[in-house]
Amino acid sequence: MRAPRAVLGFTAFLTFVLSGCSSGPDKPVPTPSPTYAIPAETARPGEKVITAKPVIDGQMRFRVLGFVGGMPSMFGSHAEWNAKGQYVRVRVLIESTDRTNQKFDSKQQLLVAADGRTFHIDDFAQAIKRQPDEIPVGSFVRMEFDLWYDVPKDVKVTKIRFFADPPLGAIGPSKGVDVALS
Repeated sequence: MRAPRAVLGFTAFLTFVLSGCSSGPDKPVPTPSPTYAIPAETARPGEKVITAKPVIDGQMRFRVLGFVGGMPSMFGSHAEWNAKGQYVRVRVLIESTDRTNQKFDSKQQLLVAADGRTFHIDDFAQAIKRQPDEIPVGSFVRMEFDLWYDVPKDVKVTKIRFFADPPLGAIGPSKGVDVALS
C-alpha cells in the first residue's frame, strides 16, 4: 500500500513543480512581427546571385544582390562603350537604419581584388548606366541599384567594401565593411 501512496505523492509534487513552468493564461505569448511580401526578382543574364547576409556600416545597411564581371563592353541608352579592362557590376540594396537622412556616396564603395588592390567605381560607366553618384537616403528608406567598375582584365574580384557616413559622435572615418562576392 505504500507504493501507490509514494507514487501519488511524487505525481502531486511533479504536477506542482511543472505547473510553474507552463505558459498559462497569465503569460502572454509573443506574436511574430509582420513582414512585407516582396516578390522575388529574376537575376539578369550572366549575373551571379549573392546570398551573403546584410552588413551595417554607420547608419546604413548594405546587401549585395548580384555580381557579374568580365564584361568587355556595356550598352547605354545611346551607344556601346568598351572597357579599358573589364566591367564589373555589383547590384546592391541599401537602407538607412536611422531616424534621419543618410548620404550614400557611390565613389566611396570599393571593389577588392584577391591580391588586395582596391578599385573605385568608374564615373563614366555610372553615368552611361544612369546610376546614382551621391544621393540622400531618407529615414528607413531602401534603394536598389548597380555599382559599375572598370578594372584590369587580370583582376580576380573577391569582395566589395562598403562605406557609410559614421554615426553622430563617431571619432574618425569608417573603416568599411566587406562582403564576399563568391
